[in-house]
Amino acid sequence: MYSHTPPLPPPKPSGSHEATRINTPETSPSPRLPQRPETGGPGADGFQHVGSAPTGQPIPDPGEQWLPKFLQDKSKQDLAEILSNPSLLSALTHSPHTIHPSLQASHDALQSALAENVQRAAQLLNLEARLANQRSSTQAQLLSTHALERQWRAKQAEMDHALTPFAPARLYQRLSQGLQEQEAVCSALEESFLDNGGDGAPASEREASDWVRKYREAKKLYYLRQERKERWDEGRVGGWR
Repeated sequence: MYSHTPPLPPPKPSGSHEATRINTPETSPSPRLPQRPETGGPGADGFQHVGSAPTGQPIPDPGEQWLPKFLQDKSKQDLAEILSNPSLLSALTHSPHTIHPSLQASHDALQSALAENVQRAAQLLNLEARLANQRSSTQAQLLSTHALERQWRAKQAEMDHALTPFAPARLYQRLSQGLQEQEAVCSALEESFLDNGGDGAPASEREASDWVRKYREAKKLYYLRQERKERWDEGRVGGWR
């Protein structure tokens, strides 16, 4: 490539120019390097070997005219006897010495699939045993949970029965009854005071003070219960409303 480049000015002497021309043929073989793949080296052979590998292709079916080598030298009479005996024909077809490679490949695939099925079946049996164990354990826990639920319902019924006197409805009923009873007590005290005064005999000071004290306490309790009931009726009692 450098031999085709013109010399730079000023021009060199003729001796140096001739020397450059003489050296030019010596550098000319360099463009021959790209021609090496044309010689058919190992790279070409390697590509052919990789492309022609038939290992992944299935073995073709030999067809109806195929016979094992064991039967190729037999007479027609022997072949007719073999054809008339299904068990012998099946034995020759599947024997390791007379079987065709395509049928052997099918047998190998079938054996592999059967082995895989057996392995899957063993795994399923293991899972079935584990599932049965977990199912029995879950059933026992479920029965225990139902028993605890029944016990809780019984305890809840006992608790409700024990708390019935303290229920809001029962407390309100007791408060109303207490108010009526206290009103009756106050009315009885008033009537007793009026009855004693109608006899004409004046009451002593002690009896009067005792009656006033009793009446005041009874009236105080009456007003207290009345106030509680009014508060309840107005909704001013908290805790359950």
